Amino acid sequence: MTANAHPIRMKRTGDALVLDGALVLLGLFLAAFIVLPLTMVALRSVHDRSDVFVGLANYAAFLHTPSLAQSIGNSVTMALVSTAITTVLAFAYAFAITRTAMPGKGVFKALAQIPILAPSLLPGISLVYLFGNQGPLRFLLMGESIYGPIGIVLGEVFYTFPHAVMILTVALSTADARLYEAAESLGAGPLRRFLTITVPGARYGLISAVFVVFTLVITDFGVPKVVGGQYNVLATDVYKQVVGQQNFGMGAVVGMVLLLPAVLAFAADWIGQRRQTALLSARSVPYVPPRRPWCDGAMFALCVVIAGLLAGILGTAAFASLIRYWPYDLTPTLAHYAFGDVDETGWLSYGNSLILAGLTAVTGTMTVFAGAYLVERGPAHTGIKAVVRLLAIVPLAVPGMVLGLAYIFFFNHPANPLNALYGTMGILVLSTVVHFYTVSHLTAATALKQLDAEFESVSASLKVPVWRTFFRVTVPLCLPAILDIALYFFVNAMTTVSAVVFLYAPDTKTASVAVLNMDDAGEIAGAAAMAMMIVVTSAAVRLLHTALTHGLSQRTQTWRKR
Repeated sequence: MTANAHPIRMKRTGDALVLDGALVLLGLFLAAFIVLPLTMVALRSVHDRSDVFVGLANYAAFLHTPSLAQSIGNSVTMALVSTAITTVLAFAYAFAITRTAMPGKGVFKALAQIPILAPSLLPGISLVYLFGNQGPLRFLLMGESIYGPIGIVLGEVFYTFPHAVMILTVALSTADARLYEAAESLGAGPLRRFLTITVPGARYGLISAVFVVFTLVITDFGVPKVVGGQYNVLATDVYKQVVGQQNFGMGAVVGMVLLLPAVLAFAADWIGQRRQTALLSARSVPYVPPRRPWCDGAMFALCVVIAGLLAGILGTAAFASLIRYWPYDLTPTLAHYAFGDVDETGWLSYGNSLILAGLTAVTGTMTVFAGAYLVERGPAHTGIKAVVRLLAIVPLAVPGMVLGLAYIFFFNHPANPLNALYGTMGILVLSTVVHFYTVSHLTAATALKQLDAEFESVSASLKVPVWRTFFRVTVPLCLPAILDIALYFFVNAMTTVSAVVFLYAPDTKTASVAVLNMDDAGEIAGAAAMAMMIVVTSAAVRLLHTALTHGLSQRTQTWRKR
């Protein structure tokens, strides 16, 4: 049978029925832990403190409370400004990596990923050290305070920069050299070629980067919590209403308002992606950047500055955690790593994060890959698959703060038999898997789509059990993607704070929450030290992932080189 032959349909055997049942269970799982909790938030937003139905009264009270209503404008303003700055810088950085012949591209590409290894609280802490009341660079603010819009924008640019770079690097890595040759032969200069070929060719990547950064900023909790000061934004308002005032009804209202821009940004990006067309055809010639000394030098200098600023933010937190008292006593010390002196849980919170990250990586990877297999390779009806696909995409549009709040209402409901999970490590693992489900699912689905459907067809014709084909063929062929998913879950579980801040108990407090608590208590050096433990752990796991991927690829991926 040739590669283009029509695949053999899987007969309605016992294996097929099992796969159908498993897909239905996956759909029920996603509905139970995504749709139902979000429904609980919507219902709670129309009830008062005494759980009495009040209709839209809470929304009216929200709009008539100046500080709360102002948070909408503040959040949108911070998101727009941060998105504009981040997108411009990321586009220039990605352009330098993909469209110039400058040296050190691999190093700069790796340095751009530094912020992913850290919780979003870390840039806020570093900015306080650099630009706070005792900061050596506070003069650069010309009398303004780092606590407020300036600090939020600077912190969010650091936090979202790698996400935009990854998207734009992919968008700019594909180009047809014939377009540039034709434009040059017609007398178009470098600027005109850039505006008429490069930018339009990357427009869908730009659209995705804009909406991803906008969503990340408007839903982020860490940066505004540390350096927001009295400048209220929606994400911190949810925290204040729930944790500070125990006003769950108003917290649900703010959560629903916070959900709206995230959903709109997600929908706009999805529509844009559907309109995307291929940039390369079978006759296309890959674009190879020519050597242009003046351009290469300028782009190299730009990348040095940006990478230096990224490394400087991280280095500031590391340095502050290793000296006695910033900036007056620079004596080296490890005293700030004695977490038991400044936080009641001590090193336990770091251990909890390791447990959370490990369990999330294992259970999340298994669930996501098996689920993606059922959707992409299973025999179920296309209608069922479409519903499950939709449910798998929903978490991408749900902010972590809203998900955490939803789980409070859902698991605390008296009728929920899973109420015992609340306050345990189980609910932290579950919320983290759900929070980061979508990207992992899309990664697994992409890997599975690259495999020919004949694997299952031939196995069925030879009466080989589907589980044997899955473990002996599908898993080995998709191993690089599986390892990428595991790394994604692990790193995000180490750094996340938005959802777990509502769900942890004293004995399950994570390292990221400990950073938040220490910062609230004024123990900024201890917070910086714990944040650096998260960074070091994430970096070590990433290095281990690289080595493991390389080693296993030599054994299981040699077919790709043929």
